[in-house]
Amino acid sequence: MSEGLVSDGLVSGGPVPGAPPARLYDYVTDPAEIYRRSFAQVRAEADLSGLPADARTVAVRMIHASGDLDLPRSLALHPRLVGAARGALEAGATIFTDAYMIASGVTRRRLPAANAVRCLLDDPRVPERARAWSTTRSAAAVSFWGEELEGAVVAIGNAPTALFHLLEQVAAGGPRPAAVLGIPVGFVGSAESKVALVENPWDLPYLVVHGRRGGSALCASALNALAQEAEIA
Repeated sequence: MSEGLVSDGLVSGGPVPGAPPARLYDYVTDPAEIYRRSFAQVRAEADLSGLPADARTVAVRMIHASGDLDLPRSLALHPRLVGAARGALEAGATIFTDAYMIASGVTRRRLPAANAVRCLLDDPRVPERARAWSTTRSAAAVSFWGEELEGAVVAIGNAPTALFHLLEQVAAGGPRPAAVLGIPVGFVGSAESKVALVENPWDLPYLVVHGRRGGSALCASALNALAQEAEIA
């Protein structure tokens, strides 16, 4: 069957309740096969040679999520990032995110210890603290992560202010996460917050996509790759 219409596109009688519509196009429908082909194509077309071996599966998932074969040029990882993040998750660490879209994008079956995934953006205490501290709700939410942040895995893909605030909390003697994915997207503070994370003086393991690129899909894809070494689970 060639790609495209296999009939005139008209199906008489209308849809049958509970039955799929007539298949008019030639396309892959098996989810595992889609992943296999996608990851193989990424590996064939992207230059991953500049990345450590244990980081390449992470980069492959991020490229798959973004469609951006040039992503490895902007990707920077602490030498201990992969080991620290996987070790923390295997030990049951909580995942903290700055956006519900990231939390929704985490594939729960890949989590090694049924890890909690938490975003406190809608916590009722957040708006008042944001006003009192003259900051964003995203940054205020970070302030409520509390002691559970110690040894946690942090994924920030939306708000540079959340990443800056996290670093300021650590500087003030607050809990230190096991690993930080700093991938906020945007034009104001995004690139600068990532540089601050890379240059952090506490040796926090990090993953960043330098520049303005980032977002929830990239952040969730990195989390899903770190959750399990197996590319397809």
